[in-house]
Amino acid sequence: MTKSEMAAALNEKNAFLPNKRVKLDFGSEGAVMLDGVAGAVTEEDGQADTTIKVSWDDWQAMTEGKLDGMTAFMQGKLKVEGDMSNAMQLQGVLAKLRS
Repeated sequence: MTKSEMAAALNEKNAFLPNKRVKLDFGSEGAVMLDGVAGAVTEEDGQADTTIKVSWDDWQAMTEGKLDGMTAFMQGKLKVEGDMSNAMQLQGVLAKLRS
């Protein structure tokens, strides 16, 4: 799945936290904004309540169930800036990608 396909799938499934902006920052691969304020998922970069920094390859492993989010965090493969409680709800976002 490409980043654009992922953003479209998350948008279709309303995979965002109400009234919160969570950015998935994939470094050189770009970003995906889960914008609960606007009610949309986009490939735009910008200010967010929480920014989750992870490589695209590690994100793919997480969405495929090959890498646990907490394990990635503990290994330093996933970094969180801002409101950690928003990041904890990431499992729900991943579940929406698998369904």
